[in-house]
Amino acid sequence: MPSIRRFDHVGITVADLEQVGAFFVGLGLQVKAGPVVVEGDFLDTVIGIPDSRTRILMLAAPDGATLLELSTFEQPRHQPGSPGAMATELGLRNVAFEVDDLDALLQQLAADGYGLIGGVGEYEGTWRMAYVRGPEGIIVSLAERTG
Repeated sequence: MPSIRRFDHVGITVADLEQVGAFFVGLGLQVKAGPVVVEGDFLDTVIGIPDSRTRILMLAAPDGATLLELSTFEQPRHQPGSPGAMATELGLRNVAFEVDDLDALLQQLAADGYGLIGGVGEYEGTWRMAYVRGPEGIIVSLAERTG
């Protein structure tokens, strides 16, 4: 039976590729590729929209295991989303990362204008976690192992 071999990447469509890319690089992700322009038969076929054109930036966490694909559509223009969506709204709701110093990272993000959605939670003495709303409403889950 055919099966999945590995988890490759998560893709997020954004309006401002540079701003969102800088946000994730500021969190510690590294640029793996791009930004590159993708257009033509391949893209039109895969996404089912003729005459499409996108710019893509691929980012990797320090361990390099999974990639984050940020893309912005130049043709057709992107459609507005729900930048204020909460974690209970259906669909992809957050991108999660394990961090080494949650408090320091939250201070850095606050200085950059990105705040907590709720508060810092602790789970059974093993994790501390918080949700931060990043650019364009992207919810970023940050978790620090404590146990």
